[in-house]
Amino acid sequence: MVKNCAATRETNTLMTRARSIFTVFALAACLSLGANAQHSETLALHYDSETRGPVPIPPSERSLQTVVAEPWFKVSHDEMVLEGPAFERNGNLLFCDVSGNRVLRLTPDKRLSSVTTLDDVAPGGIAIHKDGRIFMTALNLARGIGSIVAVNPDGTGMQTIVPTTAGYMPNDLVFDASGGLYFSDFRGMSTEPKGGAYYVSPSLKTITPVLPNLAMANGIALSPDGKQLWITEFSRNLLHRVELASATTIAPIGAAIPYHFTGPAPDSMRVDSDGNVYVAIYGQGRVLAFNRNGIPIGQILLPGRDAGHNLQSTSMAIKPGTADLFIVTSDGNAGQGATIFHAKIFGKALPLYSHQ
Repeated sequence: MVKNCAATRETNTLMTRARSIFTVFALAACLSLGANAQHSETLALHYDSETRGPVPIPPSERSLQTVVAEPWFKVSHDEMVLEGPAFERNGNLLFCDVSGNRVLRLTPDKRLSSVTTLDDVAPGGIAIHKDGRIFMTALNLARGIGSIVAVNPDGTGMQTIVPTTAGYMPNDLVFDASGGLYFSDFRGMSTEPKGGAYYVSPSLKTITPVLPNLAMANGIALSPDGKQLWITEFSRNLLHRVELASATTIAPIGAAIPYHFTGPAPDSMRVDSDGNVYVAIYGQGRVLAFNRNGIPIGQILLPGRDAGHNLQSTSMAIKPGTADLFIVTSDGNAGQGATIFHAKIFGKALPLYSHQ
């Protein structure tokens, strides 16, 4: 009897242990299935309002102060590439019709006319001399050539400043206070940085390299005191800030890259009287604003960008005496033609050399 009781107790103990082991395995299996199900759900990517569309704003820029520009003038309902706007002293807005090799003029009452047409190169950047002459950078991308030319306000008296034989591909330009001009050289690509930033002396006779070895240098601008030169590098998505010791000399520890853009691609830029820098983002339908140290502080979005419209935002101009920014853009082959958009910005326009 004692033996049987002992055997029974041993059997019960073994069964209890077996049940415990089974319970542990069952629980582990359930946890494993739940974990796998949860893991599978976590890995399922899906679009949301911040990632849907052709050019979602990068996460690091989503919290920036943001405004949406308003349509201001429809240049063309057909496909047309716009570039390089600049204001004349009388309030006219000049800009480039790259597609037609023309410089156009828009009066304050919005009458549009043609100033001049170039032959084998297309104008892309405009800066106005204080004597009223219109200086233009011009390119022929297919042939890999470019020049800088100047004409009188009525389009006559064309003068070559930098000939095509000099070997540059000038993209944009800006005057300094002494009448010299900086231009960006669009040569090269991401793995072959052949372009750069150059300075043409006030006499227009000497060209000096300032920041060489850039890949498709594009936008170029000066700070209010003329001591900082800003350049965008289109093919490597970079914003350069250069402290100048003189017109052609970089100060010690004076060259820096304060920002690396995401996606396509920094184009032309302008600076306001507070030293803020505005960069048109080609292919994204927006303008990024930076403070004088190159830190992003805001952005301007163009209407329709989330649906793939108005993405070819190339350049802009700030109307003298105001904080009104006018952005030129094209819709490519998406059906909405070429438009100038308007937005208010942080600071007023710089006093330009053209307005001295």
